[in-house]
Amino acid sequence: MDNTKKMGLPSGVAVCVGLIVATSCLLSLGQGIGLAGPMFVIPLLAVVILNGFIALSFAELHSLMPGVNGGLGQYTMVGLGPFASIITNISAYVIVSILAGAAEVAMCGMVLNSIFHQVPSIVFSMGILLILFATNLRGVDVFSKIQNVVAFTLVGSMLTMGIVGFFKLGTGTPIAKAAMETPAITGVGSLMGLAALAFWLFIGVEFIIPVSKNLKNAKRNVLLSMILALVTLFVVQAILGTGMANYVPLSTLSGSEMPHMAYAEAVLGTPGKIWMGIVTCLAAVSTMNTLFPSVGAIMQGMAEEGMLPKVFARTNKKDVAYAGMALLVICNITLNLTGFVNKSGLVTLILAASCFWLTAYIFTHATVLVLRRRHPNAPRNKYMVAFGIPQIIGIVGNIYMIWNISSDMASRLEIYKIFGILFVALAVFAGLWVKFVMKKNLFEPTSIDEISNIDEEESVVVEFKRAA
Repeated sequence: MDNTKKMGLPSGVAVCVGLIVATSCLLSLGQGIGLAGPMFVIPLLAVVILNGFIALSFAELHSLMPGVNGGLGQYTMVGLGPFASIITNISAYVIVSILAGAAEVAMCGMVLNSIFHQVPSIVFSMGILLILFATNLRGVDVFSKIQNVVAFTLVGSMLTMGIVGFFKLGTGTPIAKAAMETPAITGVGSLMGLAALAFWLFIGVEFIIPVSKNLKNAKRNVLLSMILALVTLFVVQAILGTGMANYVPLSTLSGSEMPHMAYAEAVLGTPGKIWMGIVTCLAAVSTMNTLFPSVGAIMQGMAEEGMLPKVFARTNKKDVAYAGMALLVICNITLNLTGFVNKSGLVTLILAASCFWLTAYIFTHATVLVLRRRHPNAPRNKYMVAFGIPQIIGIVGNIYMIWNISSDMASRLEIYKIFGILFVALAVFAGLWVKFVMKKNLFEPTSIDEISNIDEEESVVVEFKRAA
């Protein structure tokens, strides 16, 4: 490809930003500010540093295997073997899609219900879900033309409303300093217990990997794109979070399922509510529209490599991998119709999803350490400190976030229940599948040369959170 046609660094940063941000991020930010006030910036900064370490690991793996564009699943296949590869792929891409997708659909229904009170939110949620499922089964991407627009409209809205709230320029009345509530969580130790909630605001930075072949000077810009995206989002979210605290009581933010809507209305009145409502719905619909083909393609690729049942490799007359999409819609319908989303709460689903992605990142750091030992002289960009300190700190930090997933013990137990049951089931499946179906050793690594020649099943993952 002509180098002049490749993406520059600004485009790389834009890809990372657009893929990270989702409407559920606004929920997490509002909840965090509601619990800790503007001091929520402390766990935000800690998570930016930890995700900077994961950026270092992904950059090193990319430099070691530049021809592998899928990332996570293939890297762990080389480093840790098929058992870890199945767990990381399904944890980070399938289970997270199910849990986060259920939250996104529910939020969209709630927003529409706040405008059209006579129609239950579940009707909107299920209607949107089924319509998108039907269109994707026909291979019709009804949102691809405007997904980038939606993504950057959401980011632009966050920044604009953040600036308005930060400088108290809104049409609403800011909260007087004397009337501001004392945060429920204070002290550095307690604040760090919110790190897992903050983590959700920055996950997915590695989605630059599938488009790295279209990036100028990828050896340098893959890492720079991830780091600059993390810093950019930290600044935007810190400004927006402070703005929220200036206009909405902390107890209202922490107790709301849609704190961003409460803030938009408080800072700009009805126009703000309408503005944020439209952006929220468009972004949620766009997210689900990309989840369907992405999950279908990921599971199709895994099935073709013998890592999942062959049914997930089947396609319909439109060449659409329908089984993975059907699994996603069935799980989303179940979570919403059974009331599990409302019973557990949207934040609980997000934090349970965070546990799975944190687990995948732990495997990623471990892969870097293993491959350094196994291939010490292989050509790579060694973004490292002696003894793999970034990776070790990253692993410890991710374990800490899982251990302190919530400051409320009842919520923590609910999150652990969801995470524990699903993870044990996944581990049992992966172990039995590798041993008795694939007939391989659980930890038998694939060579770098072999993995580089495999058609990448995950390349479509880049669309996973586009315009989320």
